[in-house]
Amino acid sequence: MISLKSVSHDYPGGHQISFKDWQISKGDQWLLLGESGSGKTTLLHILTGILKPEQGDVQINGTSIYKLSSKELDQFRGRNIGIIFQRPHLIKSLNIAENLVLAQSFAGLPADLNRVDEVLSSLDIANKKKSYPNELSQGQLQRVSIARAVINKPALLIADEPTSSLDDKNATAVLSLLMQQSGLNQATLVVATHDKRVKDAFTNTYELT
Repeated sequence: MISLKSVSHDYPGGHQISFKDWQISKGDQWLLLGESGSGKTTLLHILTGILKPEQGDVQINGTSIYKLSSKELDQFRGRNIGIIFQRPHLIKSLNIAENLVLAQSFAGLPADLNRVDEVLSSLDIANKKKSYPNELSQGQLQRVSIARAVINKPALLIADEPTSSLDDKNATAVLSLLMQQSGLNQATLVVATHDKRVKDAFTNTYELT
């Protein structure tokens, strides 16, 4: 489903980092673990098509993503990769439903309001679809971030440090939501973190040192 092979990246100043090969099967749930400075963000950017590696190949569902044109890659990413950032990055002038429809549009997909309702209901925030981002709590905003990431039924769902600023109770709740949503949407899940509290929740770990 996802294949990372012979990938390396050169940083300014001549420092090179090589990543061990990684094979991820459909529906797997993986923890990408690494301290700050270990190359975790670099690897995330390579996996999501944001940063082309100096060497190596990244394939998602049989597509070698760095052989796509820039326009093709943007559309492929929108349809196949859902990313949950530490902060929501929502457009404040649009309500929640409009933010989700915009994510459909960026992927070159038609507006599907039934899908919007379905996703928001699965996250228990259907009653917030007409609300604006500044009217929501942090917990609700995090759920909207997950909704936006899964709206297009991506093959790959990536969460970047989703628990780093949370206490134990909320960290557990967010992890449960991510695992639930990856199952509901039949998406492969990769959670990138340096938060060792979440390690016990995963059986598959790719660790950078």
